[in-house]
Amino acid sequence: MRSIIKASAVALGLASVSATALFADAHSQLTGDLIIFSDMSNPAPRAVMEGMVERFGELHPDLNIELTVIDREAYKTQIRNFLTANTPDVANWYAANRMRPYVDAGLFEDISDLWAEPEMEALASTRGAMTINGAQWGVPYTYYQWGVYYRADIFAELGLSEPSTWAEELANCQAIVDSGRACYTIGTKFLWTAGGWFDYLNLRTNGYDFHMQLTSGEIPWTDERVLATFANWRTLVDMGAFVDDHQTYSWQEALPFMVNGDAAAYLMGNFAVAPLREAGLTDDQLDFYQFVEITPGIPLAEDAPTDTFHIPAGAANKDAAREFLRFVVSPENQTIINSGDGLGQLPVNAGASVDDDKFLNQGFEMLSTNSPGGVAQFFDRDASAEMAAAAMEGFQEFMVFPENLDDILERLEETRINMQ
Repeated sequence: MRSIIKASAVALGLASVSATALFADAHSQLTGDLIIFSDMSNPAPRAVMEGMVERFGELHPDLNIELTVIDREAYKTQIRNFLTANTPDVANWYAANRMRPYVDAGLFEDISDLWAEPEMEALASTRGAMTINGAQWGVPYTYYQWGVYYRADIFAELGLSEPSTWAEELANCQAIVDSGRACYTIGTKFLWTAGGWFDYLNLRTNGYDFHMQLTSGEIPWTDERVLATFANWRTLVDMGAFVDDHQTYSWQEALPFMVNGDAAAYLMGNFAVAPLREAGLTDDQLDFYQFVEITPGIPLAEDAPTDTFHIPAGAANKDAAREFLRFVVSPENQTIINSGDGLGQLPVNAGASVDDDKFLNQGFEMLSTNSPGGVAQFFDRDASAEMAAAAMEGFQEFMVFPENLDDILERLEETRINMQ
């Protein structure tokens, strides 16, 4: 469950270390102890975490670094306890509303001073996700894109191009349905995939700020703008856009519809690419596009679940902790930890590099330069646990029985009111 390593000056032979040192704040020599708690317990993430500690230790040889790795599920139950007693100097967690309980309880340090530094402009896409009450409470170290993965060969067969507007999306979908296929595969057996569809439809219909206010309980579920989101969703449901009986499939069990050509696309995270390739789809057959604009003029925001580092308010060595957070977000470190040999995800720093993978490159460009609306965390991270459970159940019900919408929204509004 736990392990402790001590890091000091280790000769790693990495050319990036000297460049990272330029990014680091050299105003004072760091000494004393730096205690880090991490939930990166699976083998690859654990190696990434230990590598970061070793490289940071090389930059600060007089600093004694103690890393404690805790099983991810156990970490979720222990975090509140260790933030109030036996407090580390740095701790892993998640962005947006998942950090709100610890911000509201005064357990995370305000690090707006770090975000005011020029280097942090390279993290601009995630600033909103790290902001609560106008202040920033942590830094991101990795994320991954969501979007529409589609069968390029089916699009070519039907003479379709990648859409960029809602009208083009609907026209493509109608052509796909007319060809005897579903537009989208999906498996809503475990509910969260329906949450992804709500996120994108609401972000595109009403924008990032509205979406964040809704998921944080500030806006009624009976609001006309929410109804507009569901009206757009119902257009797809009524035209037969989704595979039948999706409520009986997991997200993995929905993959064969796309592999076999019975559905043309999948709104999903980048983790779907590996099983699609393993099932036999080539990169010539498989492609990706950003979810289309719905309401003209609303800046495009994306779902990009983001993992983060924070400084607990009770940390003993906040100077060293701030320096570690600067190191974490440096372009050199972000490149190393998100490579195929590391997490295999996307660096948040726009100045970092990504592995030469078709979909990672498309995702990095989208999140770094083509997502001016901000980065959402996914419905079950942005909403409270109770609201997420009720809403995602309602989303699935709506996709099967859209005529139940009024009852669904009344239940969700009752849940919202009872939570206040």
